[in-house]
Amino acid sequence: MPEHATHTAVLVLVPEAEPVVGALRDALDPSARQGVPAHVTVLFPFVPAHLVDAATVAALREAVRGVGTFSCRFDAMRWFGDDYVWLAPNPTGPFDELTRRVVRAFPEHPPYAGEHEPVPHLTVGYRRHSSFAALQDAADRLSHRLPIGAEVDRVSLLAGSFDAGGWQVVAEATLT
Repeated sequence: MPEHATHTAVLVLVPEAEPVVGALRDALDPSARQGVPAHVTVLFPFVPAHLVDAATVAALREAVRGVGTFSCRFDAMRWFGDDYVWLAPNPTGPFDELTRRVVRAFPEHPPYAGEHEPVPHLTVGYRRHSSFAALQDAADRLSHRLPIGAEVDRVSLLAGSFDAGGWQVVAEATLT
């Protein structure tokens, strides 16, 4: 576990999206500058970093066992209100299943601390750290570069803090 880590997240990393969204995320999503690659969130916040141990990782691996690898396409731009612009994966079912399984294994850590229901998405940017015009420009530019295909064969456990470059993969759970 990185010394500076305070938080953890369970994510599906989407390296196939980086060439398309990387520069935009760097400008519009502070998590990119903090070292979090393009991703779909399975569960955040997850177990506090100082409590993650071998048993936590084993339970995470057991939770996702049996989901199986899957393909998806990010084929549409979507918005949460006019504050967040994101790419929609298709299908969403496998992402929903991953979240259900991890929440069932770790019920004391509800998605987004219970503030809202999880919706599978790949965040491009949000207004708190940019402007509506910048988000709209990003959406316009990206819509011509879709779809983005991805193969999902694992979930990643990342740990870090909200400092620049602070997040890193500390464990993975292969989907079988």
